[in-house]
This record gives sequence, C-alpha cells and structure tokens, in this order.
Amino acid sequence: MKKKIELAILIFLIASLAVLNRNLEEQVSSDKITVQKNTVVLDAGHGGGDPGKVGVGDVVEKEINLQIAKKVKQLLKKEKVKVIMTREADTMLAGEESTGTKVADMKERVRIINEEAPQLAVSIHQNSYQDAVVHGAQVFYYSGSSEGENAAKIMQNALLSIDEDNTRQAKANDTYYLLKRTDVPTIIVECGFLSNAEDAENLCNEEYQDKVAEAICDGILKIIGKENGV
Repeated sequence: MKKKIELAILIFLIASLAVLNRNLEEQVSSDKITVQKNTVVLDAGHGGGDPGKVGVGDVVEKEINLQIAKKVKQLLKKEKVKVIMTREADTMLAGEESTGTKVADMKERVRIINEEAPQLAVSIHQNSYQDAVVHGAQVFYYSGSSEGENAAKIMQNALLSIDEDNTRQAKANDTYYLLKRTDVPTIIVECGFLSNAEDAENLCNEEYQDKVAEAICDGILKIIGKENGV
C-alpha cells in the first residue's frame, strides 16, 4: 500500500513538473519577438474626427502631430532608416464611420506596430494641463518595459536640444493603451503643452517644428544604434 502511495505521489509530481515546464515554455516563447532592425514606426497621434487637444489660439494637436511626424520621417530616411507611418493624412485609422471610432483607431495603431515589429515605435503627441504655466517636452514609456525606459531616457535627453532648461524626466505609465498593448519598445513623445502660450506658439512655427523633428530623429538614431553612422 505504501509503495502505491509513493508511486502515486511520484506520478503526480512528474505530471506537475510537466505542466509547469509547458507553461514556462509558453511564457518564454510569447516574449520572444523578432524585431525588424533599422525599422521605426512613427505614430502621429489622433486625426480625422479626433482632434486631440485644442490649445491656446485654437491650436489643434492632430495637425501638429502629423507635421512633426512627417519631418521626422524625412530625416530618418536620409539616414537610411526604414520608416512606417501609422497615418499620413488627416484621418482616423479605423474609418470615420466605424463603431467606437476612438477605440477602433487605437486598436489599429497597435495592430500596425505589432504586425510590423519595428525596432522602435514612437508616438508623437502634444500635451495639455489646467495650469497654463506648465510647459516643456516629456517622454512616456510603459512601466513594465526596461527597453522602453531606456529609450525614453535617451529621447528625453535628446529633447534638451530644443530647451536646455527643461527639467522634465522620462516618465513611466501603465495605463496608456498604446504602451500597454504593443509588443516592441514604444515611447510617447509629448513635444510641448498646447495649454501654454509659448509652447503653443512655438509648436505652430515651422522652424521650431524642424528643431523638434531633429531632436526626435537624433534620439531615435541613438536608441536604435545608428548614431554617427553606426
């Protein structure tokens, strides 16, 4: 009887180890993502019926996002970086007539990023706050991603070229849908505060947009290891 009990316990342990091993293998395999080196997805936030934030002087976020994203694209192409844009026109990705357009739009952005599997995804946005004094660029990353954190810190430092007095730091976030759902390192670059008069005026200025685009491009090149022609 004792031997039967011992045998039953042994079989149970072996079965438990097999299940545990299978679960671990599934978890590990789900984390293995083959990314496309030297490839970047640029996501111009909002668009179409989703204007994003409307700031001082009726500045519309979706327009500035796209203008800056296109400038970054051109700069990266000169550096032989493959660029994929989630949108290149004033439109929502899921279509203006779809049900739950904002949700569908975000899901489509995530789908594009995950399907393309770039080395890095950069979502370009503009910020806003109830206190009009608040200003400056800031970068966000998913709190559970060490690669995202590293990328965000590099980008935040690169943005000092447009405002060396900016004391904002790269910030973790675990609620933004885009950061939570993408399988590759993804960062959100808030280029400034449309609720701040100076930031809003600057972000409407093409020369300033050029500087922002150059800073973002420089940050991307450092993140993906192509700075100085690497």
